[in-house]
Amino acid sequence: MKQGDGSKRRPVPMGDVISAVLKHAGLTDRVARASVIPEWPMLVGSQIAGVTEPLHLQQDGTLVVMVTTSAWMQELSLLEPELLKALNRDTSRPPVGKLRWTLRR
Repeated sequence: MKQGDGSKRRPVPMGDVISAVLKHAGLTDRVARASVIPEWPMLVGSQIAGVTEPLHLQQDGTLVVMVTTSAWMQELSLLEPELLKALNRDTSRPPVGKLRWTLRR
């Protein structure tokens, strides 16, 4: 490129570059949905957060959550509709579709 030909490129903010790469890879919704993981304690409350740990988000929108005991796993399974409502209250991100409970080993 010759100097002075008017084709100088301006720096692009890193956030814009990452957004473009995620969009091109089809990962924008998945990354947005995964924001529930760091927000888990705030979304489900301290009691549930104390006996659980969100592990990862599957491609189909299922959030895999580790639970400390089988008794809590049973209780949380019954509470799943209410927990999904709490997780999906923020309508600016794609919803979590399902919770999958796994027992801590």
